[in-house]
Amino acid sequence: MTPEKSWRVATAVGFLSGMLASLDALHDAKVFWPPDVVWATLRSPQRLELGGGIALIVVTLVSTMVRRGSPLP
Repeated sequence: MTPEKSWRVATAVGFLSGMLASLDALHDAKVFWPPDVVWATLRSPQRLELGGGIALIVVTLVSTMVRRGSPLP
C-alpha cells in the first residue's frame, strides 16, 4: 500500500472511530440540544467517551488540513 493510501485509510478510520464513539455516548440521551443540557444528562464515562470522540474527529480534520497545506478556516 502506498503511503498516501495508508494516510487516507488511517484518516478514515480515525474519523469513523470518533463518530462511533460520540454516537455511542449519546445513544441513551433523550435531549440533544442545547449542549449544556446534554452534558448535564450524561454520566462521567459517557462524558469521557463523548469528549474523546469529538477530540478524535477534530484531530483527524486538522491533521488532514495541515497535510494538504490548506489554510485553516
